[in-house]
Amino acid sequence: MASSSGNEDGNTESVSWRLIGQASELSKKQCCMMYSPLGHDFDVCLFHVKGEFFAMDARCSHSGGPLCDGDIEDANGVLQVFCPWHDYDFNLRTGKSGTGLQQEVYEVKIQDNCVYVKHASPLCLKPFPAVKKS
Repeated sequence: MASSSGNEDGNTESVSWRLIGQASELSKKQCCMMYSPLGHDFDVCLFHVKGEFFAMDARCSHSGGPLCDGDIEDANGVLQVFCPWHDYDFNLRTGKSGTGLQQEVYEVKIQDNCVYVKHASPLCLKPFPAVKKS
């Protein structure tokens, strides 16, 4: 049975490829924060390590630490990011941690020198303006 995804506010977006930017520019930094208009909990990190791009939720599933600020290590061929708050490890490909936690990971593709991430909301390299509640 198929299910639709959404958030607490009842907003649903279809999962689709989101254009992030030029691969030549994005590859200059090891990690770029991609902001979601759905808020802080939906932001995504775009990692560029050893010539590959990876995307996962930006907040650590343990306590919400900023994974873009974490150290990245190659442990016997497994690329991992370590949360800067409590040193939890997450595999960049699978999102799995040696602690049993799991980060959501997203597909990334390069097409015509552009990086795309498959995600349910638009993603932007700059924060979205705050929405005023009426």
